[in-house]
Amino acid sequence: MKLTTQIISFIGLLIMLSSFKSSSNFIQNSTPFNITQNDSVLIDSITIDSSLVIYTPFKENAHASYYSDKFNGRKTASGELFDNNLYTAAHKTLKFGTKIKVTNTVNGESVVVTVNDRGPFVKGREIDLSKAAFMEIAKYKLRGYLTVHLDIIED
Repeated sequence: MKLTTQIISFIGLLIMLSSFKSSSNFIQNSTPFNITQNDSVLIDSITIDSSLVIYTPFKENAHASYYSDKFNGRKTASGELFDNNLYTAAHKTLKFGTKIKVTNTVNGESVVVTVNDRGPFVKGREIDLSKAAFMEIAKYKLRGYLTVHLDIIED
């Protein structure tokens, strides 16, 4: 077979293969993502299996404390208003918006918080948690601080 005939056959094969549509069911069943399509525009709704989330170890045996209620409604260093019912935290160096998995070393309970403030400004303390986040992992409050492991989820 001549080279030109081979090239024409190859181009015809490419055209034929490109005319097949991929099934959206195949995409949804083969990936852990749930992709929603509406009017040919992808909507930002992705569900991720928690076993696929990668944590970056940041600090082990860190001391965590929590905000007093007197800070509710005050501006944080990021400019947001502080709310003790949200899962937020203060850290001295991590950038705002960083998501951190905080795990209580005593009971293994963990919570994910977002850094939106600077602090704590007490020697030996690594992170200040909102009261809701602190109580979630403490289960009962014996004192105002915990020993925790910090893992960065995303920054």
